[in-house]
Amino acid sequence: MKGYILHFEAAITSAVGRFGAELAPQSRVLDAGAGEGQYAHYFAGHRYVGVDLGVGDAAWDYGGLSAVADLLALPFPDGTFDGVLNVVTLEHVTDPPGVVRELARVLAAGGRLLLIVPHEWEVHQHPHDYFRYTRFGCQLLLKGAGLRIDSIRPVGGYFRLLSRRLLSGYKFFPAPLSWLWLAVVALPALLLPWLDGLDRQADYTLGYICHAHKDAESGYADGYAETP
Repeated sequence: MKGYILHFEAAITSAVGRFGAELAPQSRVLDAGAGEGQYAHYFAGHRYVGVDLGVGDAAWDYGGLSAVADLLALPFPDGTFDGVLNVVTLEHVTDPPGVVRELARVLAAGGRLLLIVPHEWEVHQHPHDYFRYTRFGCQLLLKGAGLRIDSIRPVGGYFRLLSRRLLSGYKFFPAPLSWLWLAVVALPALLLPWLDGLDRQADYTLGYICHAHKDAESGYADGYAETP
């Protein structure tokens, strides 16, 4: 039920888990924007490096990071990593194209990138929240960094978004009105995701999961797969 309601979070966890499982054992992996390292356990069989600037949330413990660094100036040589992940972090940087270029720089030839970004999402980690991304913005950033795009997948459509927004409405009411709100909207909110297939374009998506890779030779992708 938790994954049904928190669909975006569940999709992120699944994508990160698959990304780790598909990398060869002992691959060099960079978690760029690692926060508290919540995804580190998916890379137990790899050489995992977690990097973050450490300013996103004052309540977080950044003590487990491998390095505190600006994603615009990663302290690693070119081609260091076989895999790089950047998970719901790109909205918090001041120069997204520069960061994606830097992620591409530290990727080895044939290396893979997992990029996950929000589209319809509330402001968070005040005041370090600057951008939201469309599928076309993702494509522009990845191609601009010289990466080849494998897929850009929206995470849910209008009805999943509406369900999430209805359930989040309790935050605007003091108790016990917040519980009354949830009691009123719970049933329709839980039924709405069943209609999500009606939004075939998924232009109202919560966010995007993007996979790309670095060729042995530099060049731009001439196409990519988009899977709703």
